[in-house]
Amino acid sequence: MLLLEESLSHLGPSVLLLLQLLLPPASAFFPNIWSLLAAPGSITHQDLTEEAALNVTLQLFLEQPPPGRPPLHLEDFLGRTLLADDLFAAYFGPGFPSRRFRAALGEVSRANAAQDFLPTSKNDPDLHFDAERLGQGHTRLVGALRETLVAARALDHTLARQRLGAALHALQDFYSHSNWVELGKQQPHPHLLWPRRELGSLAQVGDPTCSDCEELSCPENLLGFTLLTSGYFGTHPPKPPGKCSHGGHFDRSSSQPPRGGINKDSTSPGFSPHHMLHLQAAKLALLASIQAFSLLRSRLGDSGFSRLLDISPASSLSFVLDTTGSMGEEINAAKIQARHIVEQRRGSPMEPVHYVLVPFHDPGFGPVFTTSDPDSFWQQLNEIQALGGGDEPEMCLSALELALLHTPPLSDIFVFTDASPKDAFLTNRVESLTQERRCRVTFLVTEDPSRVQHRARREVLSPLRFEPYEAVALASGGEVIFTKDQHIRDVAAIVGDSMADLVTLPLEPPVVVPGKPLVFIVDGLLQRLTVRIHGEVSSFCIRNPAGVCQGQEEGEGPLGHTRRFGQFWMVTMNDPLQKGTWEIQVTAKGTPRVRVQAQTSLDFLFYFGIPVEEGPHPGLYPLTQPVAGLQTQLLVEVTGLGSRGESGDPLPHFSHVVLRGVPKGAELGRVPLEPMGPWERGLLAASLSPTLLSTAGPFSLELIGQDGGGQGLHRAAPQPCSVVPVLLELSGPPGFLAPGTKAPLGLHIASFSGPQDLDLRASVNPSFALTSNLSRVLLEHNESAWGRLWLEVPDSATPDSVVVVTVTAMGREASSVPPTHAFLRLLVLAPAPQEDQP
Repeated sequence: MLLLEESLSHLGPSVLLLLQLLLPPASAFFPNIWSLLAAPGSITHQDLTEEAALNVTLQLFLEQPPPGRPPLHLEDFLGRTLLADDLFAAYFGPGFPSRRFRAALGEVSRANAAQDFLPTSKNDPDLHFDAERLGQGHTRLVGALRETLVAARALDHTLARQRLGAALHALQDFYSHSNWVELGKQQPHPHLLWPRRELGSLAQVGDPTCSDCEELSCPENLLGFTLLTSGYFGTHPPKPPGKCSHGGHFDRSSSQPPRGGINKDSTSPGFSPHHMLHLQAAKLALLASIQAFSLLRSRLGDSGFSRLLDISPASSLSFVLDTTGSMGEEINAAKIQARHIVEQRRGSPMEPVHYVLVPFHDPGFGPVFTTSDPDSFWQQLNEIQALGGGDEPEMCLSALELALLHTPPLSDIFVFTDASPKDAFLTNRVESLTQERRCRVTFLVTEDPSRVQHRARREVLSPLRFEPYEAVALASGGEVIFTKDQHIRDVAAIVGDSMADLVTLPLEPPVVVPGKPLVFIVDGLLQRLTVRIHGEVSSFCIRNPAGVCQGQEEGEGPLGHTRRFGQFWMVTMNDPLQKGTWEIQVTAKGTPRVRVQAQTSLDFLFYFGIPVEEGPHPGLYPLTQPVAGLQTQLLVEVTGLGSRGESGDPLPHFSHVVLRGVPKGAELGRVPLEPMGPWERGLLAASLSPTLLSTAGPFSLELIGQDGGGQGLHRAAPQPCSVVPVLLELSGPPGFLAPGTKAPLGLHIASFSGPQDLDLRASVNPSFALTSNLSRVLLEHNESAWGRLWLEVPDSATPDSVVVVTVTAMGREASSVPPTHAFLRLLVLAPAPQEDQP
């Protein structure tokens, strides 16, 4: 190891740490952890990506000591598996959640893995350094890194992570698909991350590179030469005589002489003829990935890099504000809360990292204002005044959609209004977007009859006019809070509370049933528990396991502090909380709403996927939502486990996932969770059958287990999920959009649950011209259709800006089939600058 350490010293100490920790117990060049079922012991693209990011994050933490806390020391991490939870606890302090950081790493890893599954990328040799397309692959790799930088500087970190995942996939594939390792190289290629640099002596079309190999394992099939080459895969492009194949069972080119191949994707000879060099290729791919992350850090600076990977326990602050003349009090309440949050958290780990502001009225909405500077946000917010009139309703959902497109995932968005939506037709699309972005939306609606004179109202106003808000709140895991003018400043305090990374505890039953208590479980990992009750309530009692009751009387009680603002109660329970079963009994007119939240470091992330077991790269194809008719895997990533077990403490664990119908809470099914990999990574999987997912309507996910002391442990996903009726995939060009060009987009739609007759509609933000050759599809069971769209990017398009294309598939006329949406983010990029950098 000494020689290796000397040769890698320029990369910093964390590289050496990683090599000590990761490589001996190698766990890909296959896409993700699901691939290990086909090739146990392999290192996956997911492993390489996440470990490289953790190393550069540790390096950042070592070089930038936390304010008010002792600096980190490398020796404290030696001999331990590097975990995001441990890094956050060491740097920010115990209890600070790594959930957003791990979610950001998941976005990058899934974008990396998707390169092996997406129809526009999986067979493109330029994106995998196949077919001796080394120069072209180099150009595409550098281009993807540049797009990552531009998107990050534009504060579209979702797009930046997607382009980063694509870049890392290509970079890692270079070491597995080329003969760089076989040439005896011990370091990453010095020019691969830089534009206009030569890769060295490349094999030409007429240079033979491989000899024939009829075995699965081909350790000696490369001819004795010093030129750089890579293997051909499949039939496009066709393999010339004498050239190497990629190799493996699914490579059709490997059956043509010279047979065999040179890929090092896995430890399995059936997939990888050069499997014996898998670890060496993985080592170099890992170092190269660390170099790529370090390069991005140097280009973006520490703050920009931290925003790219959400290296912060804090969330974003996102406001959607009605600015009509009647909204003076609400706007002032938003300003007060924003100012309070900015001042209270400035310089602390919980200072928001991203700010979004979208105004709306009638007939307009926007523009969106985004910044990472709290003073700029405050200045922009302070300039907003309640001006003009306008009929109710207003363009609220259009403004909310704009906010969702610019707000980072796992954020809270707060909507202040006193009017119903004029654009209710957007309800389903906004619902879908909240689930795609995993953002929670809270509506603060002031309905005050004394202010009618300030807002012109049409004579007929439906009593159901606020239902779109209810639907969006339900889909996003948020809520609609109706209050009055005199209470809005107090009720708006939930903005700060919601930004404290609270988890919502599952209630049984989930809605108030007369005469029946609501039950929830408190475990030893919860603190700062709050109960919110909203409605025409005459009395309530919050009862702990010892039978002590906290009632509706305002002020201090036996269990906590009760505050009331009109029809809205907020009860803050005292710490420490008694563990066990708690009850809430509510007596009210109508159906009051009850929400129980608490702070905890133990939470979970989840996503869905379809197992891809056939083909050269087995793995899990990620989905935003499950698709009807498909066997689906639920992947769960438990956050906050860290190294709890190292001190001998018993470990919390989850054993089952419960699916419940929303909103009534009927149990749809209970499925065991199986661990995937080492316990400390917190990865669990459950297999969801098509039958289980056949129930119409949304469902919630609830994890069931035990804490270290044997007490019940319940965690609920922050928002419900929906089963979409068809698989809808939208793919763009592999690079960026250029002003004055027409970009082709690909559309794929498939049904696995029966015949479908669907209309297709497309939209784009901003409003560029968009045409399609497919407006209606008739699908039978297990049938697919493909279409094309053409996006016209005008000469006036703003360089370094983001375009979002949305395609909706919806049942015709009175069909009960819910719509399915696909979203695609694309980057408008100016011509590349001449300076020598990505």
